[in-house]
Amino acid sequence: MNRPIFASVFSLAILMACGADVSIGQEAKPQEVAQGSSAEEKSTKEKSPLFVRVKESDAGSPEALECAVVSYKIASGPYAGAVIDLIGAVHIGEQSYYQRLNSMFKSYEVILYELVAESTDRPKKNEKRRRASANPVSSLQTGMKDALKLSFQLEEIDYRAKNFVHADMNPSEFSEDMAKRNDGVISMMARLMGAGFALQGSKKANDNQAEMTAAMLSRDPLRMRRAMAKQFESLDNQMVGIADKDGKSTLLTERNAKAFSVLEEQLKSGKRKLGVFYGAGHFPDMHQRLLKDFGAVLVETDWVEAWNLRSDAIK
Repeated sequence: MNRPIFASVFSLAILMACGADVSIGQEAKPQEVAQGSSAEEKSTKEKSPLFVRVKESDAGSPEALECAVVSYKIASGPYAGAVIDLIGAVHIGEQSYYQRLNSMFKSYEVILYELVAESTDRPKKNEKRRRASANPVSSLQTGMKDALKLSFQLEEIDYRAKNFVHADMNPSEFSEDMAKRNDGVISMMARLMGAGFALQGSKKANDNQAEMTAAMLSRDPLRMRRAMAKQFESLDNQMVGIADKDGKSTLLTERNAKAFSVLEEQLKSGKRKLGVFYGAGHFPDMHQRLLKDFGAVLVETDWVEAWNLRSDAIK
């Protein structure tokens, strides 16, 4: 397969299956709004923090794919004092990862969750998804879950918890917005392919693609996990690749806008400790919205292990 085509197909697969925006680097540091500067001014100067990272040993071996829990505090205005946590998700992960999240969620007044569905259509925990599905995204997620020997988010998270509030488009809204901007899988692949051509000359990109191809052919779950985690390093560029000429996409920015309209409704109702549980790929845009629209300040970042990448991962 032509490498840019492979890159675009594979990037879209990760976007759909994992919702992740990943870089390998230093842990995000709390941001402070400089005296005399507005949050909006600061947001244009600060790069978004990391929301997913690969943790390595001192010797450089991959140990874990980790998702961030990034806490923000609104400094002033009608919602002053409210704490909003962006809780990063990958849609396939270790069962222990989802167990830890279920426990963590109990401490919040509200968990705003991601799911293109009617607000009354909540997945049942421990209910296995149908193998045969006309939905290509569901089929892709199931295939990746099985290949990587991991669990599926919709089977492990307790979406029926009383503090869970739907904060996403319903299927009609999603379809209408896709049609309005002439968006879809084919158009996203075309934009991703353009990014693939741009990266084709990069030795690092070519090496990563070759490693991923070899890992997939090997069918070794640990080797595939490690190769896929490494691919996440450049996925932030691929996320930009799905946007249209105005920098928007149904999959990312417009769903974020819907989520934040629900966030504001909850703040208006008096909630002051809220979690936003979304695919981590949504968070660079959400980070900017929190700083610009809510005057929030990044307070701290914690990390939760989503994938075990150690040599004993597969038992």
